[in-house]
Amino acid sequence: MLMRKIKNNYLVQTSFVSKDSAPLTWLKRKFRSQASKLTAFKFLENVGLEGTNTHVKRFVQTSTVLRANNVKKENIDLQRFPVENIRNFSIIAHVDHGKSTLADRLLEITNTISKNVRNLQVLDRLQVERERGITVKAQTASLFYNYNDEVYLLNLVDTPGHVDFNYEVSRSLSACQGVILLVDANQGVQAQTVANFYLAFESNLTILPVMNKIDLKVAKPDVVLKQLKNIFDIKPEDVLKVSAKNGTGVEELLRAVVEKIPPPPADLAKPFRGLMFDSWYDQYKGAVANVAICDGVVRKGDKIQSCNTKKTYEVQELGIMHPTEVPTGVLFAGQVGYIIANMKNVNEAQVGDTLCHDGTSVEPLPGFKPARAMVFAGVYPSDHTEFSALRNALNRLTLNDSSVSVHVDHSPALGQGWRLGFLGLLHMDVFNQRLEQEYDASVIVTAPNVPYKARVFGAKNLKKYGGEEVTILNPCHLPDPHVVKEYLEPMVIGTILFPDQYLSSVMNLCMERRGEQVDQVYIDDTRLMFKVILPLSEIVVDFFDDLKSITSGFASFDYEDHGYQVADLVKVNILLNSRDVEELTLICHRARARVTSKQVCSKLKETIPRQLFKISIQAAVGSKFIAREDIPALKKDVLAKCYGGDISRKMKLLKRQAEGKKRMRKIGNIDVPKDAFIKVLKR
Repeated sequence: MLMRKIKNNYLVQTSFVSKDSAPLTWLKRKFRSQASKLTAFKFLENVGLEGTNTHVKRFVQTSTVLRANNVKKENIDLQRFPVENIRNFSIIAHVDHGKSTLADRLLEITNTISKNVRNLQVLDRLQVERERGITVKAQTASLFYNYNDEVYLLNLVDTPGHVDFNYEVSRSLSACQGVILLVDANQGVQAQTVANFYLAFESNLTILPVMNKIDLKVAKPDVVLKQLKNIFDIKPEDVLKVSAKNGTGVEELLRAVVEKIPPPPADLAKPFRGLMFDSWYDQYKGAVANVAICDGVVRKGDKIQSCNTKKTYEVQELGIMHPTEVPTGVLFAGQVGYIIANMKNVNEAQVGDTLCHDGTSVEPLPGFKPARAMVFAGVYPSDHTEFSALRNALNRLTLNDSSVSVHVDHSPALGQGWRLGFLGLLHMDVFNQRLEQEYDASVIVTAPNVPYKARVFGAKNLKKYGGEEVTILNPCHLPDPHVVKEYLEPMVIGTILFPDQYLSSVMNLCMERRGEQVDQVYIDDTRLMFKVILPLSEIVVDFFDDLKSITSGFASFDYEDHGYQVADLVKVNILLNSRDVEELTLICHRARARVTSKQVCSKLKETIPRQLFKISIQAAVGSKFIAREDIPALKKDVLAKCYGGDISRKMKLLKRQAEGKKRMRKIGNIDVPKDAFIKVLKR
């Protein structure tokens, strides 16, 4: 009866081959509870709707996870877990070394999710994560594990592996006392493995070295053990060997987590104090905060206060991620969970904030260093009527991704928008993809650039720019050379791991990008770890692609900030038919200005579609033009109807056409495609 009712209602709402989002909207509204969603999922399976509609397919993927998690959720009593029976740990590794797969096996062994379905990256919940096969957002899950007749509460954090999401890792580690350092038995130690190790080491966390994928035929465990010994001084006997795919050794790993990772340093008797290490926006519940409870107890209905904003809230709901939200009504010291406290403004749920009971005086927790944006790009709505919707989408998405910096910006051509700062080009790409997928936002993204600095002189200029040192986020705002003492460009120190047979190719690439070698050491018999100082502007767009190409895909790359260095910089203006296009303005080193300008003009010639009039593309430094390309006009055959006849008639038509094209060139608008802004910077 229920199935017939679902089917009839569903058929009224949409047809099987509908292209809009009606199926998803209706299903979400009708089946909000887990049981109802499972019923809807069975219906979709029966009628075979999954392949006919992308929105339904996305809903089915979500339902599959819900189905996998259909374990009986009894009333969980968190009071039976004293602090000494709690372990908070994270999984850190290089890209594609098996973090999410290992998290699946840990969830299965602890009966958090069912074992009788195929679980594939259950904690990778975002659509962009499933499409790209990478973890973008750190996710938490609470597990219950029986060991030596004791039940332990294990709080697991699955983290991203790409360097662009390093801030997610650093924030996640603040809620942990130990980490699982995962290394691929075939690929061995990679650049991000090194970065993550030192991140955990500097945070004084217990490190459990684990070698994954030992079931592979091409596994080289002896070589990987030697690398761990040479780089991190980890003894081979301390390394656990597992296969996350098959589950081999995962039980032993869980026992090691309980035995070797210390419990959190929390005190139940002290006043409540919690660190907000993550947050996201739920369209039904508002802002949701992930909180590590450092001291005391917090219950549903309590009045809590933000130490940062001093605003007071009432706790509406709180609980643990198991792996989705499970309300428990109370959270105790040492535990990790979520809190919903009716925070109406998304800016109120600031990551790094300390929460406490209203009226109590506690010392705020250290919080986090603000993420330093490495790449900036302008983001503008495609249609100006969508400005408010895009502003709301940005507010909600930056709540979930606090490493993005937002500055209001304005473009003469594109109107009101924002200048956003990202940790890297992949971070920028993923953020824009999430805007489109999660909020249906259509945006124009300008060419990415890095933050430069200029030191100005003269009292009038100091007052104009607000100080001697000026940070330039938008290339259009670079001060004129006659008021600048010196320009500064951001530098990074890069770590490259690769087979030694590619040494000369890697060195040549680094020299082309104005790199300066710092160190090189062998990590085993055939692999080198190469350290080099590079300008950030030289690596931000296509350095990694070139590195992979010249090393046949065997190299890995990681970088960290290395401050600013004096450089001879110039501003290159791009003009289309003598009109300056601010969105294409770029800053580069003087020695590379001519080469870069020629590349940009050539790329624009390939990217901009032909018009009915001639388009001239020019690059200029100051008043001097250094590069030019022309896009010929699309020519209409005005002589097609002149079958023979006098030549004067043909000349009259051609003259009229030439005058028309000249007039169009004066008033015509040149349409620059959205993808042109990034394509022009690729070599």
